[in-house]
Amino acid sequence: MKYYLLSLLALCLSLSQAQEAKNVVKPNYQLAAKFAPSKLRSLIFSTDVKPNWINYGDKFWYEYTTSSGKNWYLVEPAARKKTNLFDNSEMAAKVTSIVKNPFDAQHLSLQNLRFMDNENLIRFEVQSTKDTVKSKEEIKKQTNKRDTIKQKTFYFEYNIISKQLKEISDTTKEKSKPSWASFNPDTSRVYFAKNYNLYWMDYANYLKASKDEKDSTIVEHQITTDGIQYYAWGGDQYSTTTADKKTNDEELKKRKGVRLNWSPNGKYFVASRKDSRDISDLWVINNVGGKRPTLETYKYLMPGEKDSTESELFVFDTSTHKGKQINIAAFKNQTLSLWSKDPSKDNLKGKHYINYWLGNDQEFYIARSSRDLKKIDIVAVGIDGTTRTLVEERSNVYLDIKSPKLVNNGKQFIHWSQRDGWGHFYLYDIQGKLLHQITKGDFHCDELTAYQESTGTLFFKANGKEKNIDPYYTFYYSVNKNGGSIKLITPGDFDHQVEVSESGNYLVDNFSRVNTKPVSNLYSATGQLIMKLEEADLSQLFATGYKFPEPFKVKAGDGITDIYGVMYKPFDFDSTKTYPIVQYVYPGPQTEAVNKSFGRGMDRIDRLAQMGFVVISVGNRGGHPSRSKWYHTYGYGNLRDYGLEDKKVAAEQLANKYTFIDINKVGITGHSGGGFMSTAAMLVYPDFFKVAVSGAGNHENNIYNRWWSERHHGVKEEVSSKGDTSFNYQIEKNSELAKNLKGKLLIVTGDIDNNVHPANSIRMVDALIKANKRFDFVLLPGQRHGFGDMTEYFFWKMADYFSEHLLGSSNMNEVDMTEINKERPLRR
Repeated sequence: MKYYLLSLLALCLSLSQAQEAKNVVKPNYQLAAKFAPSKLRSLIFSTDVKPNWINYGDKFWYEYTTSSGKNWYLVEPAARKKTNLFDNSEMAAKVTSIVKNPFDAQHLSLQNLRFMDNENLIRFEVQSTKDTVKSKEEIKKQTNKRDTIKQKTFYFEYNIISKQLKEISDTTKEKSKPSWASFNPDTSRVYFAKNYNLYWMDYANYLKASKDEKDSTIVEHQITTDGIQYYAWGGDQYSTTTADKKTNDEELKKRKGVRLNWSPNGKYFVASRKDSRDISDLWVINNVGGKRPTLETYKYLMPGEKDSTESELFVFDTSTHKGKQINIAAFKNQTLSLWSKDPSKDNLKGKHYINYWLGNDQEFYIARSSRDLKKIDIVAVGIDGTTRTLVEERSNVYLDIKSPKLVNNGKQFIHWSQRDGWGHFYLYDIQGKLLHQITKGDFHCDELTAYQESTGTLFFKANGKEKNIDPYYTFYYSVNKNGGSIKLITPGDFDHQVEVSESGNYLVDNFSRVNTKPVSNLYSATGQLIMKLEEADLSQLFATGYKFPEPFKVKAGDGITDIYGVMYKPFDFDSTKTYPIVQYVYPGPQTEAVNKSFGRGMDRIDRLAQMGFVVISVGNRGGHPSRSKWYHTYGYGNLRDYGLEDKKVAAEQLANKYTFIDINKVGITGHSGGGFMSTAAMLVYPDFFKVAVSGAGNHENNIYNRWWSERHHGVKEEVSSKGDTSFNYQIEKNSELAKNLKGKLLIVTGDIDNNVHPANSIRMVDALIKANKRFDFVLLPGQRHGFGDMTEYFFWKMADYFSEHLLGSSNMNEVDMTEINKERPLRR
């Protein structure tokens, strides 16, 4: 009997182990490798229509690629007509006969296609394999002067009516404007910066400079003389320097662009200037960029630091080029936003673009923001130096601002504000008197894309107005400036991304969800469907076994707030097995890392799931700005911890609903803010989150840039009894919780990241070492914030790490990353 019981027990144990083995998920490197970015390029083609509005009118052309090749189309909305710009077979034959490189209808490669002023003519270029000699100008610009051969580019002009194609000289090619050139409204003068000062030259000398920037006969006129580095009139936007003095001195002599806003009559322009000399330097060292490691030095303002700089505003009279400083001071360390007129055909003078100020000949309009962003003014500035405040916005948390829209021939303006807790539009007269609120309700109005003066209709994007639909889905609406009912123009339970003609008469609606094919339709301003344009060709993608991810909705940690996410499963998913869950995170607050429409961004989420994980991305209170102001600023004053509870409870709710999720094996990963958040999760909830891969994280936000850190966390303005203003910034850091680490943590950073400085990761590493913790650290040489050409290497390091510590096995013991080598054969 005893023997029988022991045998039965052994049998049960064996069956249990067999069942457990059956349920074990093994890392699937092969499946993940099928969806490398290099492979997706031949699986996913065009997913949206990008209209090229012809000469700022309502007609447009676009190109669209499917598995059958690329086609070019002309759309005439008023005629409800869509036609091919040309017959691909005929065009391929004509191009081949001239270029002598073979093309066919499916493999026709045309670059830089554009319509001419004569809308029957288009021009484009075709690259050949024929060798030709470079021009003297091209050889001058290159380092290796002996490299004199290039592949010839052919230039063509095609008449879409007569169907005649002719080769044209490269001298007729539309030359790109030098990046430093800023034109005045009658294009008689060109303005630029050099050696930190303002200059101008006449058009004749500009033509000389366009041919040869070092032409010694060029006549320049200097406007300012007191510009120096870090207190410049232009030319030092970044002021990154190296230890190479010769390189730096040569850079000073180059003409550089300067942003000038012009009055409509061209008699005045406005420029701002800021003294940044007292801002401390920051450095990165590029160890692999050349024979000797090079030092990069740049100005970097960190939160809480004393800032002695104040923005200065000047109006210049072009008859004398004398500048008048405008007294615009209201707040210490204030920020000025100089608004420009909306781009339109009026900005084009010939082939040159003119940047007009927002206003009229006598005054222009700007925003003035306090350092803590709790006070923002819209100010009218006169050319005589007078100022008047039109709108004052005040709040106990930071404020957002958008450029106003001048309407009714400049007698009124539409102002966007979140003063009632939601983003809405308000109508003011030009004296700053509130006439009425245009939109109202529990939804968020966003970009005002077009306005029709004749009808007083504004067209705008908004979120959350359509009930029982994901509030992050963007829709397009119209409403009269005098108020009234709001009209939905882009119907359907999708995320709608629109491109609008300047007139506002027509719009292209590109819409999808993460679980639908992208579709593109053309609508009129009244919401009438003009025609269906395209539906994305995903046939090759689905042939690989691809499956759409699944959107979901759960409750936040308060049990009240709805939060929205997306679940990605392995394409070989087996519901009888249990899978670790990995969260891909980015806390915002300026956005959330939750895809709402179909796209190519599968690398960090879809592909990771194929390793054998259920991967989710989900929002959190304090995230996306396209909801209420309460939601968006929930994390104000608690930038380290605010989103973590919602990430935790979302995973728990999904595990309660789905038996295939193993809630005892939770991983988390993210980049930048997500790198910061994933490490914080391991330290705040060390018994819940077991494994993290943290990329380029701002682990210590007291050394991240001031704009983001002070804006989203808050900075305290303190005024002494003497009336002096100072700013106090205190924030909790990941490194303070290093002692809490229990799970497996991999920290990764690029060594020349000049956005989130590598010091963030290194200080986190220092704290972990001092806390006697085991962890892993990878430094990517020569990489900036995005990891560049080491992104693929990083992915497989991440895949290894999660596989080893959540699935119990990986390829970490193999020296070669065979998944990369198969795509890029070893060079011998």
